[in-house]
Amino acid sequence: MEMNLQLHHVVSVTGATGMRIIRAIVAGERNPEVLATYRDVRCHSSIETIRAALVGNDRDEHVFALTQSLELYDTYQAKMLDCDRKLEVLVAALNNKGAKPVGKLSKPRINTKQVNTPTFDVRTALYGVLGVDLTEIHGLGPSLALKLVGECGTDLRAWPSAKHFTSWLCLAPGNKISGGKVLSSRTRRSSSRAAALLRLAATTVGRSDTALGAFYRRLSSRAGKSKAVTATARKIAVLFYNTLRHGMSYRDPGADHYEQQYRNRVLANLQRRAKSLGFVLQAIPGNANPAVS
Repeated sequence: MEMNLQLHHVVSVTGATGMRIIRAIVAGERNPEVLATYRDVRCHSSIETIRAALVGNDRDEHVFALTQSLELYDTYQAKMLDCDRKLEVLVAALNNKGAKPVGKLSKPRINTKQVNTPTFDVRTALYGVLGVDLTEIHGLGPSLALKLVGECGTDLRAWPSAKHFTSWLCLAPGNKISGGKVLSSRTRRSSSRAAALLRLAATTVGRSDTALGAFYRRLSSRAGKSKAVTATARKIAVLFYNTLRHGMSYRDPGADHYEQQYRNRVLANLQRRAKSLGFVLQAIPGNANPAVS
């Protein structure tokens, strides 16, 4: 920014192209024509766009500050690798102590690598420890699943049921009752990291073409995003509990299946109400919407 280089507007600074250009600047290269040639073939910005963003000043104090920042970045990256290696050793130790999983691990649903994920194969390591694949639950990637296991442990017998588990996470309605009357059903506030991770998973799955995504979008349009995130996070928590506690294998039925189930529930409710009022629902020929007769 102080060198008036607008590189961060055209490429990711920590991406392949950005790091090549920054290292070249630190090494002494100042020509925008030359720096733009460090563009990675996968970069969306053209060489001309990158060249225009690299026209600035090269005052010595700014280059010195950039050099120190780059050295600190490399140091932190090395420390993160050390943490990943230590984490891999600890997970491998749990794998040796636990029972061997039955069957082979299926192919991953998503092959793209997420940002800041550990360098080792977290999915395979977790499968070796747990004997179940938590990443089959939409919204739970390998890194997030590892964090959830770190927060909740591998043995969920402390919670007799999924309702106890979601109540502990403050994702279930916290009913306040006085004199037999429900005063409030708002969920309790929580500083639980596990609940925060599940809310993050709910936000992610809301953009997917899955049954959970369809549930999130329908509830969001009716009750708001905040309540939709909480309700979807509770559903993911129940799936996480049943998978880890009872060995359930989750298979997503799809958004279309959820929409069809929702339509069937609405029709059943309408038919019941119409019957109680002395009417009968009858479908209009050539129209999916029923009519009352």
